Amino acid sequence: MSTPLPRSSQRPRTPTTGAPAARRGFDGAKVGRSAVQRRATGMTADEAAAALESAEWMQHLDRDREDLAGDTRGPAEIAEWQRITALLRSAGGVYDPAADAVVQDELAADRREQEAEQQRLQEQQQLDARADHLAELAAYGRLDRTVESRPGDEDARDVMARRGDYHATVVDGWLARALADRSGHYADPAARTTAAGSLPVEVRAHAALALALGAEGESEGEMEVAGRLAPADPAATHALAAWITARNPGTR
Repeated sequence: MSTPLPRSSQRPRTPTTGAPAARRGFDGAKVGRSAVQRRATGMTADEAAAALESAEWMQHLDRDREDLAGDTRGPAEIAEWQRITALLRSAGGVYDPAADAVVQDELAADRREQEAEQQRLQEQQQLDARADHLAELAAYGRLDRTVESRPGDEDARDVMARRGDYHATVVDGWLARALADRSGHYADPAARTTAAGSLPVEVRAHAALALALGAEGESEGEMEVAGRLAPADPAATHALAAWITARNPGTR
């Protein structure tokens, strides 16, 4: 069986005056290892050792090439030839990537990473869709108590804020009212605890005042005042809520 030449001997001689732009997400070392594994398939230990020797010689010849400064593929290929040669010296036979535990572990890790990325993209699409829905309801004045909050609405609020279609008074007031009412997903104590760390202080202040006003049968006018006061001075809003609650021990 003839021994294929290592990648470095087939590498095009690119001008040193300008390196090509790096491709996004390109992992030279990983590409190099995969290329070696493909070429090594069916090789014996002696053939792999010959390929390693050729790769080391070509790397020596390329040692002064400025365009290869920082190259990760070449060294990774040599390291992979070394590993495969040692594996064949120990196990005998010919190289088969399907029987190589290191290769199979890396492939399994790649699959897990791809699945996790797919899950992340799906969750982001769902979050964007929820943000679109809430923004539309807010724009048309339909984001009220009839719309139940859901897990992740705090993140949907952040999405709206980042992309500029965030109706702060409406959306924050709706979240604050839901938090004060303990309605929707805020019926779960764990969700309320999470909200305390994920919602901005002005929304939490608004909720605290809404909860306190609930003891006196709050009106829409009072809630409108609460909605204006909370963003302007959250600390004062919290203080007012505490004062109202102290006067009305029956507050939830």
